[in-house]
Amino acid sequence: MASETVNSAKEKVDGSVRDARPRSAEIFERGKKTLVGGVDSPVRAFRAVGGSPLVIDHAAGTRLYDVDGQEYLDYVCSWGALILGHAHPDVVAAVSDQAARGTSYGMTSPLEIELGEKITRAIPSVEMVRFVSSGTEAAMSAVRLARAFTERDLVIKFEGCYHGHSDGFLSEAGSGLATLGIASCPGVPDAFARLTLNTPYNDIGSVETLFRQHPQKIAAIIVEPVAANMGVVAPAPGFLKGLREITRRESALLIFDEVITGFRMAYGGAQQVYKIDPDLTVMGKIIGGGLPVAAYGGKRHIMERVAPLGPVYQAGTLSGNPLAMRAGLATLPKLEPSGFYEAVNSRTERLAEGLRAGLKQSGVEGVVSVAGSLLTIFFAKGPLRNYSDAKKSDTAQFAKFFQAMLARGIFLPPSQYEALFVSAAHTDTDIDQTIRAAHDSFKTLKAT
Repeated sequence: MASETVNSAKEKVDGSVRDARPRSAEIFERGKKTLVGGVDSPVRAFRAVGGSPLVIDHAAGTRLYDVDGQEYLDYVCSWGALILGHAHPDVVAAVSDQAARGTSYGMTSPLEIELGEKITRAIPSVEMVRFVSSGTEAAMSAVRLARAFTERDLVIKFEGCYHGHSDGFLSEAGSGLATLGIASCPGVPDAFARLTLNTPYNDIGSVETLFRQHPQKIAAIIVEPVAANMGVVAPAPGFLKGLREITRRESALLIFDEVITGFRMAYGGAQQVYKIDPDLTVMGKIIGGGLPVAAYGGKRHIMERVAPLGPVYQAGTLSGNPLAMRAGLATLPKLEPSGFYEAVNSRTERLAEGLRAGLKQSGVEGVVSVAGSLLTIFFAKGPLRNYSDAKKSDTAQFAKFFQAMLARGIFLPPSQYEALFVSAAHTDTDIDQTIRAAHDSFKTLKAT
């Protein structure tokens, strides 16, 4: 499969095949001696797409530059975190200034309060917020709070939705697990895994069934309002509204995991777009301008159960880290002006239209799914409503497409089950370059 893909890490020189990224290959091999698999996150190993993984030296705007000096137009954007693009001058200046003032205090600073105020003004459902260091930590903490608040143990999640790698979420979790062909993770005790109920995304009937089967035992539903870890799958009309109605009726909480969609789909997140008022919200990615940070927040009467006001314990030495707070404070004001999201979303839709045209012209079977500035090319038949549909994608075809695009200087997420991200730094010229590269790449698929 992956070994048969177009391999952009190789090129012919004087009739012989040489590694086009020798320094990257050398560093990756060196890294395998000390880092597990040579990486610190599995998707970076390129197992699903083949070829030599990229080893990055630096980045600017929409471009990544590897240690061999090669340039790539980037649609990963640190998995959506960099909505302003890489190394935005104002963000860099803010972080540099803060570093000189201290990188970690282990105590409260005014920065946390200021960023918290911006978030609560932007997202009305978030009346109080707690900063943490990762999306995994935020989702785990939100679920713990929901269980404590409702005094119930069971949680519903949806197949293919990813909420971090804490034990309760590592079954049918899409994204990284799907990329590696892992349905559930060893090391998670069965007794603990049984506390999480998986059901198909976009299937409100299955949710109703679970509540009938487990009366007064379900603490919360946690959901990506737009699924972005099985590839981009939008909510069906009425799905999110139905979840809100069910949880209110059953005295359970509704948790929106907006680690990806928060401040990306709109300034108020996906909940603003779909007009849903969740009880708790999980945030990450963008709120710290690309630095390691996340948060969970929600209704005041629920959040007041968290220590030190209440008995639900959660703590972290680096929570509210001043570097991340400064980066967030430099980022969020740039997203607020009228027209910001319209411009980014418009370029994303133009890219989607170009990709659809390329698929049609080449005769390659595929579906382009878009939500705001998130996009996925599924090499599958449509429509796609859930994880079962997404898993029918031709991953070997995606691997070939990925390598063909990489050979043309376009870096896509190295997995069929991830989203592409368009940033405010992407220009019309970038979109045109990507469409041309895609059309050429689709032709190579047609020929194989």
